[in-house]
Amino acid sequence: MSDRVAIEQLARLVGIEPHYMDTFGQCHEVSDETLLALIGAFGLPPDPAVARRVLAEQYRRAPLGLGPVHFVDAEAAHPELALRLPNGCREIFWLCRRESGEESSGRLAVASIGARFAMPLPAGLPLGYHQLDLEAGTVAARLSLIVAPARCHLPAELGPGARNWGLTCQLYGVRSAGAWGMGDFTDLAKLACAAGSHAAVTLGINPLHALFAAEPLHFSPYAPSSRIWLDYLYIDVTAVPGFTEDETVRALLEGEQFAATLAAARSALFIDYGAVAACKRPVLEAMFRRFRMHELGAEDAAKSPLGRAFRDFQHDGGQSLADFAVFEALHEHYCGRGTGFSWRDWPASVRNPRSPEVAEFAASHHEHVEFFQYLQWEADRQIAAAAAAGRKGGLSLGLYRDLAVSVDPNGAEAWADQELIAPGASIGAPPDTFNRAGQNWGLAPCNPLILRRQGYGPFIASLRANMRHAGILRIDHVMSLNRLYWIPSGMKASAGAYVSYPFEDLLRLVALESHRHACAVIGEDLGTVPVGFREAMRSAAVLSYRVLIFERGQDRSFVPPTAYPPLAAASAATHDIATLKGFWLGRDIDWRRRLKLYPDADAADAEERERSRDRRLLLDALVGERLLAPERAGRFLSDSGDPVYSTELGDAILTYLARSRARLMLVQLEDVVAEGEQANLPGTIDAHPNWRRRISCSLEEFVSGADLPRIAALTEEGRLRSAGR
Repeated sequence: MSDRVAIEQLARLVGIEPHYMDTFGQCHEVSDETLLALIGAFGLPPDPAVARRVLAEQYRRAPLGLGPVHFVDAEAAHPELALRLPNGCREIFWLCRRESGEESSGRLAVASIGARFAMPLPAGLPLGYHQLDLEAGTVAARLSLIVAPARCHLPAELGPGARNWGLTCQLYGVRSAGAWGMGDFTDLAKLACAAGSHAAVTLGINPLHALFAAEPLHFSPYAPSSRIWLDYLYIDVTAVPGFTEDETVRALLEGEQFAATLAAARSALFIDYGAVAACKRPVLEAMFRRFRMHELGAEDAAKSPLGRAFRDFQHDGGQSLADFAVFEALHEHYCGRGTGFSWRDWPASVRNPRSPEVAEFAASHHEHVEFFQYLQWEADRQIAAAAAAGRKGGLSLGLYRDLAVSVDPNGAEAWADQELIAPGASIGAPPDTFNRAGQNWGLAPCNPLILRRQGYGPFIASLRANMRHAGILRIDHVMSLNRLYWIPSGMKASAGAYVSYPFEDLLRLVALESHRHACAVIGEDLGTVPVGFREAMRSAAVLSYRVLIFERGQDRSFVPPTAYPPLAAASAATHDIATLKGFWLGRDIDWRRRLKLYPDADAADAEERERSRDRRLLLDALVGERLLAPERAGRFLSDSGDPVYSTELGDAILTYLARSRARLMLVQLEDVVAEGEQANLPGTIDAHPNWRRRISCSLEEFVSGADLPRIAALTEEGRLRSAGR
């Protein structure tokens, strides 16, 4: 057997694909160097023969041939469990503990002696997570029985024949008179009520994941420290109980330096996260001290409703909340000493979250650790209030939250569960039309073998945390349920390979948690999509994410509204691509030219020509749908061919999208007010103001202005026409 064949066989055993097809239809053979590096990231020896023996031994040691979890189809009439019985076993004892606490047990005779046995499972198990204990001879095994539906929850608003719409926004960029330099949960409540009052069924927001309290300049919402917990900077400090009564807070607000910092944060052209943190943090610390004194330090704290609520939140948060809060305190401690941003730079004794030194630190800094738990409680309290306000204001589906694909390897989740994170690799995307060199997102890859060994607990936790207070969850880069593109450390983004994940298991978990939270699911399926993936997602009732500029025919023409799939959420743009106005005027191309992101001038000129063609194709589509008269279409291109954007054109494009068969249409706040710049320019970090842009008009102007009613009216008209009503 050649070395290459041996390496490929081992790679396939752990789910690494030795070949892949790119978006251009070209097949790539992954190099031996990449395959061996990724095999090493799985924690396996570099010698293929030795690594195969390690895997074989792990399989042999699995009691009764069972893994930690077994999925049961909720509709299966006679579910079974395949066992590998020990020699001479003639009887099996089983005990099933339901999630509710009920127990049932029994004995099964083994009619014939053989290596494999199909054991009937207890009938009538409800949806959920149950535990099964088995004894077969001298061998015992325990596993989780997960009873899950095949399809996600689908409310009437997204059911057959539905034609609804929702507003989306980058919450941090919302600008209001009362906010302290960035959008907050109070702004979210006001915007949700405004959208609901104009017949929107949902308000979509960027990920609200916890970032890094010790370093507020680490602000990408898609590179979080934790996907379980929230970014405390979204807390409206003026809405914290006791704010108006605290003397320390009043003294802070009256200070000249504080007032100057707050004024600078509010007036900044781009969000100054450092200034926002400098204002919010001391006030929240003062509020926490007051909270401890009045709600937790009373002689009988049980009499305080707020105190009880906080203690319940701590209890429910369990180890995850405790680990997160300890990480925040440690991170702040070592960043303050100049040790470095990553926990990998800490002393060895505190890199291990279960070490005695970490326990000692947590005990000696108990109040500081509890402060970070308090921030999470207050953030959760405020997002819950915003969600309730939105539903009361007319949002029948409430908030639409966003789940990032992974976490920063230097953050809380990576520190707390180091076994789960594959070292020596990061995730990204192979070369495609928009990124010819590929992309390295710098995010931590999750080891699928360890994830399954852990019973999928971390994945379940991330779903639960982000379906909380939501009616829809968008899963960013949903292809990660099936495969992820891993890049070995130190290699180019184009030198990666795809790693497979237990797709059917993960999709079942999405469906189960979707039903438990009454939360619909949208899968962001842009980019390189595996063959058959969208069909599988459709079967699971996951809405596809369809973006206008990508919906094209073979000749690059824009597909008509009737060609959009019904089980979809249709949008004109996303945070990673140009707004409608920016697309039409070529602002994204201007930025790439200015920042020298093109490999050469010819590539930039080619995209200019392609964009010019796209404008004409889009005008043709609008004329074909009778949204623009033929004689008026030319006015959006000047005599010199330069593009001209106007409200008329933007409204026509949104109406075109509103007529699509997609059950949900999403309208970006940026497109309602005709912003020309996008939230994020992929391929840049500091050169473009990613995640810092503020909406040009204030929230107060938006809520009372004419733009939202106009867009809502034309959207509603288009939706009704699409539904044939």
